[in-house]
Amino acid sequence: MARRLVSVWQPFFLSSESSQAALAAALELEELGYSRIWFSAGFERTLPSRFRELVEGTERIGVASGIATIWHTSPAETAAFANQMENDHPGRFLLGLGASHAVLVDGDGTDYRKPYSKMVEYLDAADAAGLAPQHRVLAALGPRMLELSRDRAAGAHPYFTTAEHTAEARTTIGPDRLLAPEVAVVLEPDPAAARAIARRYTAGYLGLPNYTNNLRRFGWTDEDLAGSGSDRLVDALIPWGTADQVAAGLEKHYQAGADEVAIQVLTSGDEVVFPAGAFRALAAVLI
Repeated sequence: MARRLVSVWQPFFLSSESSQAALAAALELEELGYSRIWFSAGFERTLPSRFRELVEGTERIGVASGIATIWHTSPAETAAFANQMENDHPGRFLLGLGASHAVLVDGDGTDYRKPYSKMVEYLDAADAAGLAPQHRVLAALGPRMLELSRDRAAGAHPYFTTAEHTAEARTTIGPDRLLAPEVAVVLEPDPAAARAIARRYTAGYLGLPNYTNNLRRFGWTDEDLAGSGSDRLVDALIPWGTADQVAAGLEKHYQAGADEVAIQVLTSGDEVVFPAGAFRALAAVLI
């Protein structure tokens, strides 16, 4: 496919208490030329109003949920939200749906043991509510969910994967479906400092079987997956270095078949901030 979209995946857009700060960041990304802003829909029954606020406060940039969990949201209400957004702002909102993780679903009375079946049921209900497949993507990792994203959605939005997975995903979903992996990056040229920042991110995700099982399919060993990950795994998952070096790491996903890469910039602090300087530097070499 000819598209090479450069997008942003940043938790700031949901976690920021200031809607004005979130909108200011979105306006800057739009000015820089980024294609879309992805962020989590959280764990409530309805999608956050922040998605609508960002679309209504900008002119061109897209907004997408990465992701809305099928265990918490109502398919009818989610479909109604997405359809209203499409009606009001055609082509600006993309609904990302995902099965989340057992540890995040546990305790709400839902049986997580059949996430694929749950996704099929959710899509059936969303279809019945009038949500067109071209207005949604699936957070797909394994072959069956990738096939579902090909057959019943506009494409796939993998998270926490390598370029090798991107290549497999492209093969599975075919040439005509959107493939938009999230890729976390660190703008830090010092190897020790960069990997330390990266491991603050990998430590949590390597405790989730959905991700580790997927990585094992590509030959990563228990030693690689232990703790916050081996250097080799960290380097494969998270491009780091100068803006040019990070761009070279992102290029591997484009070469593997990604239409759109949703860049998540990792920072060393715990505070909720938008890494504007990093996105400016990346825009200069990517857009």
